[in-house]
Amino acid sequence: MASTDDGSVTAYGKKAVVASSVGYAMDGFDLLILGFALSAIAGDLHLDHGQAGSLTTITLFGAVLGGLLFGMLADRIGRVRVLTYSVILFAVFTGLTALADSYAEFAAYRFIAGIGIGGEFGVGMTLAAEAWPAAKRARATAWVGVGWQVGVLCAALVSAPVLTRWGWQGLFLLGTFPALVAVVLRSRLHEPEAFVKWRAARPKTAKVPLNLLVADLKTARVSAGILVLTSVQNFGYYGIMTWLPTYLATQFGYSLTKSGVWTAVTVLGMIVGGLCFGQVADRVGRRHAFWIFQAGAAVSLLVYSQLSSSAALLIGGAVMGAFANGMIGGYGALIAELYPIEIRATAQNVLFNLGRAVGGFAPVCVAYVADATGFSTAIGLLTVIYLVDMVAMFLIPDRRGAALDASPSR
Repeated sequence: MASTDDGSVTAYGKKAVVASSVGYAMDGFDLLILGFALSAIAGDLHLDHGQAGSLTTITLFGAVLGGLLFGMLADRIGRVRVLTYSVILFAVFTGLTALADSYAEFAAYRFIAGIGIGGEFGVGMTLAAEAWPAAKRARATAWVGVGWQVGVLCAALVSAPVLTRWGWQGLFLLGTFPALVAVVLRSRLHEPEAFVKWRAARPKTAKVPLNLLVADLKTARVSAGILVLTSVQNFGYYGIMTWLPTYLATQFGYSLTKSGVWTAVTVLGMIVGGLCFGQVADRVGRRHAFWIFQAGAAVSLLVYSQLSSSAALLIGGAVMGAFANGMIGGYGALIAELYPIEIRATAQNVLFNLGRAVGGFAPVCVAYVADATGFSTAIGLLTVIYLVDMVAMFLIPDRRGAALDASPSR
């Protein structure tokens, strides 16, 4: 049983959320160590800004392919099994990245690692959403989103000392070990009861019905709205986090260690924001919660781009992080409530990872705008995308607490 009739959370539900959170933390760790290591990688492999920025973009393109592949597999053979497969693929090729000695080789390893990363978000969010009671669903998926930030925080704290002692290769080797924890946790989980019953009744030859993402005009409109949301989420996040250490170093002369500390505070703000978002979304509804955080992201980014003192950057970074990435866990609950069980994990992974593909252009775009106008202007211009985000919410119905077997057209 995933949850009890009185809405309390079972032991299985807690284990499902922990396992999903740990796996997602590994993804966050991997992608931020790339941000911290970019300067060292660029120096060793003789890369320009565009090539360095493209390494994150290539990883995220791999995640799009992985999102489609692992999402469909999760809807066909099971959420827990597919989570395990994705984390193993991700861990192996993260380790192999440490052996790369050219741009082409590095990019190839990052692309394949990205395929593994692509399975983590949607499948983990689906598992968490199906394992917790409806009244607390956003809080469950918020914890999964917070898992990412815990991984990012760990990366921010360990990157400087590991880079100093073992170089960027040591960072990527380190990124393989925590993934083993996720595999152990998932080996102790069974599939959600609702999925097991549905799979038993489904014909063995049935295919994952991708057309349900655009089954009719109403559903297509919802999918388009979700795609805008996930694109903005990823564009803003990768635009900020990939270049934040470099921004602090070049604009204010911060050392790598100090940049790491300031980035860590921004990530702590993201963790607090994520937990707050889950509470708000379960209490006032999905749409209003997203509007509050989207408006906060737009204002805080604009303000942050104008800050100059150390204290202001520290506080401003935490506030910016809370709003700009506090929404991350909300997508799991939002998407789960809009699509039926036979397409739920696919919808989560396809829509979020297509957004990642759009967001993958952010590091390159920020790099080129920064070269032309400076990093401060590049970060400030990200405000505009959150205004687009607010408009897109009108396309998406608020189905807070809906039964997860409901069709997207209801």
